[in-house]
Amino acid sequence: MAIIAAYMVPHPPMIVPQIGRGSEKQVAATTRAYEQIADEIARLRPETIVITSPHSIMYSDYFHISPGRKAGGSFVRFGVPEVRFDEQYDVELREEICALADQAGFPAGTLGEQDPQLDHGCMVPLYFIRKAYEAMDFNILRIGLSGLPLTDHYRLGQMIRQAADALDRRVVLVASGDLSHKLQEYGPYGFAPEGPQYDARIMDVCARAAFDELFDFSEAFCDKAAECGHRSFVIMAGALDGMEVEAKQLSHEDVTGVGYGICTYHPVNYSKSRRFLDRYLEKTDAELQKKRDESDAYVQLARQSLETYVTKQQKIKVPKNLPDEMTTRRAGVFVSLHEHDRLRGCIGTILPTTGSIAEEIIRNAISASTQDPRFEPVTPDELKWLDVSVDVLGDPERIDSIDELDVRRYGVIVSSGARRGLLLPDLDGVDTPEQQVSIAMRKGGIDEDEPVVLERFEVIRHH
Repeated sequence: MAIIAAYMVPHPPMIVPQIGRGSEKQVAATTRAYEQIADEIARLRPETIVITSPHSIMYSDYFHISPGRKAGGSFVRFGVPEVRFDEQYDVELREEICALADQAGFPAGTLGEQDPQLDHGCMVPLYFIRKAYEAMDFNILRIGLSGLPLTDHYRLGQMIRQAADALDRRVVLVASGDLSHKLQEYGPYGFAPEGPQYDARIMDVCARAAFDELFDFSEAFCDKAAECGHRSFVIMAGALDGMEVEAKQLSHEDVTGVGYGICTYHPVNYSKSRRFLDRYLEKTDAELQKKRDESDAYVQLARQSLETYVTKQQKIKVPKNLPDEMTTRRAGVFVSLHEHDRLRGCIGTILPTTGSIAEEIIRNAISASTQDPRFEPVTPDELKWLDVSVDVLGDPERIDSIDELDVRRYGVIVSSGARRGLLLPDLDGVDTPEQQVSIAMRKGGIDEDEPVVLERFEVIRHH
């Protein structure tokens, strides 16, 4: 049992007295909880403390593990350069994790170091741990988050545990991350209703160690709540995969407008019922298979097109026995791909470019899976996890005002000269016409102060 404990902790710099200068008294409960876990860690005497931090180096498609043999840092950014850290990295554990990632073709490693200095997401936990454990010898490992799906964060946690087991290393994992940053109007980021909703849900889930429910937090919901720790907590859950744990909530505060939660986890024994990623993937596979079985001809054609191209690099011909509308009508078409509830590709045409809707679907399904510049091409092993939808566009109509938009009913086209940006209707996270137009302008490379022409259109969405 190499992972001997894990902790969910926040990282507000103001909790360090030299930085807070009295303001840290607002979060006295958080301070007491931090001191409690620091004392626990000192008693456990881990050889290595792995810290996952949202403020370490972060890439959209890669997990960065800090390289080198050691790293230092201070709170100079917060006006307190005298509080310093000089830490040794566990090179052997890092190499074992990287080897496991390489063997699995998993995107994690030491590439792309930009700033070797420790970040405050790492140093705030270390401040308390070092106070209790200063005279004792331990190494650390700092690991960043990524823009990859939650399932990949969980897998990274599993690899951390596997590496620790292989080396018989006594490891404590510290999942550093604040909760919502939108809990109070007076807070630094204002208020959003999703803020307190997120904090209530995440504290309930983590207090119960119901780690399977971490997958149920949608990306749009987390974005609206402006949280920064969710992926960190998922890595921690992966490191505890298949383990019964004693879980305890020590504190939760929101007085600064940002949520700070602390929970402790101590593994007890193995339990197949807590293989949460396996359970999630089984459930997702069954749901997607049901959707595939029930999908209409539009979605079936898109899936057939992209699967054939991804596996054989061949473009299919228009099949026979399609509905007449698909072979006789012309229209703009968008094909969208989602993987584990995250956008994986979306390419389309505003106006028809081929002889039929069917041809438009075939072409755009290939483009969505291989040519969306925001993503790497879809690989064959991803195909079973793709949720495919097809939007058939109605004719655009020019409008005089943003007031004529409805984000649930209408998509929008924003034009300025030859530049044009489009956004489909009824998208998660897009709640107002102002948001809709702003995103479309960014997609079209149009500055906010430029004059624009607005058009709206309706779609028929096929899931």
